[in-house]
Amino acid sequence: MRIINFFMFLLTLGLLSCSKKYTTGLDSTERGTASERIKGQVDLWLTNPGAQVLFQEQKPLLMSDSAHESSPAIRVDENQEFQPMDGFGYTLTGGSAIVLNQMKASAREVLLQELFGTGGRNIGVSYLRLSIGASDLSDRVFSYNDLPAGQTDTKMKNFSLKPDRKDLIPLIKQILEINPDMKFMGSPWSPPVWMKTNNSSKGGSLKPEFYDAYARYFVRYIQEMEKEGIRLDAITIQNEPLHPGNNPSLLMQPEEQAAFIKNSLGPAFQKAGIKTKIILYDHNADRPDYPISILNDPEVKRYVHGSAFHLYGGTIDALSVVHAAHPDKAIYFTEQWVGAPGNMAGDVAWHVKNLIIGATRNWARTVLEWNLAADPNQRPHTPGGCTQCLGAVTIAPGDVVIRNPAYYIIAHASKFVRPGSVRISSGIPAHLPNVAFKTPSGSKVLIVFNDSTLTQPFTIRSGRREVSHQLPAGAVGTYVWE
Repeated sequence: MRIINFFMFLLTLGLLSCSKKYTTGLDSTERGTASERIKGQVDLWLTNPGAQVLFQEQKPLLMSDSAHESSPAIRVDENQEFQPMDGFGYTLTGGSAIVLNQMKASAREVLLQELFGTGGRNIGVSYLRLSIGASDLSDRVFSYNDLPAGQTDTKMKNFSLKPDRKDLIPLIKQILEINPDMKFMGSPWSPPVWMKTNNSSKGGSLKPEFYDAYARYFVRYIQEMEKEGIRLDAITIQNEPLHPGNNPSLLMQPEEQAAFIKNSLGPAFQKAGIKTKIILYDHNADRPDYPISILNDPEVKRYVHGSAFHLYGGTIDALSVVHAAHPDKAIYFTEQWVGAPGNMAGDVAWHVKNLIIGATRNWARTVLEWNLAADPNQRPHTPGGCTQCLGAVTIAPGDVVIRNPAYYIIAHASKFVRPGSVRISSGIPAHLPNVAFKTPSGSKVLIVFNDSTLTQPFTIRSGRREVSHQLPAGAVGTYVWE
């Protein structure tokens, strides 16, 4: 019995994930905060799945003026700046809110502080994506204006956030108490079914005669959320507009999205004084032509802030293709799942290399993983929704919290690359993909991944100073210095 109790204690601390025991890291007070960091000190946080080390703070390194030409060098140049960063985080689905709200209030507060606070062991998540209406990881399908068959409501007289008032909205308010600067992006999976060609939550297209009504739906959503104290930084027009097989979902071709923005949504936002950003596409990197073709129309482009991507298809450098075509418009990375039961080494390697490093090096201002929380059976989900989407955290009976790959993937960036940071130049030696940032306080952050099968020594060079280190095969290091 004592052994079982000790096992459950370890689970509660989050030291178990994917059926293995891992070390999770030290309180930053043991190593010193950024304000206490001495000149030349480099703080290091390491994930090395092969040694069962996850996001663990290491003994600080110290920069010097001496040269070590024998090891590969990562040259960081803070004078060469690229895109600003809005944040790193997850999608806070309705299902996530349900399982988090099933925890005892005290346990939930501890976990939310860990996720959204910025000191100590907290990982400082700063950007969340919300579903406008149900996603496939809600416990049921709904919109904010569901009507009996045959009825319509083009003036949105029956619009109501009631489906979100039990779990999602109270949880968001609790998060905002921890981080009042949290940014939110809203994405719909489907309009109300009475607006669709097939009168179904799954598939179908938006009827042109309801374009103006759907624009009012967006306006009301933003206005009603603001009344709750929740400001939407951005919305996307449609989650995965070329995937009508999910439940809920909608097929929306680029010419339809362009017409909806130009003739209905853009003017409606302008008339209502809505400042929330309009983001295109929100689907895979294999179709950069989708956002480019829309942005090529100046009448649409004037309403649009940027484009959003997933990576279930295509390659991450497609984001740079869109940036090159329209460099005045922002790029966002908004979704990538981890499949249950998870593979810590493989998932961390792929996601860090392609998203934390790859997406940001290709102009993304956010990197958001799909789905914040679920129960041990990857529930709740809609009928026909994703059955194998592993949450960043699993909430097991007894308020046991299991931290999964996406938790650590995001933590390596979110804790240090605060909103308002800017990506800066860094060289890429063989087998050491990396990305560098300068934070609003002036700190430099370098995230490095060793994608080889051997330990890789290297030198970080910043100005006239440098520090040498080595990463084991498959390991990720976040290096922070003034």
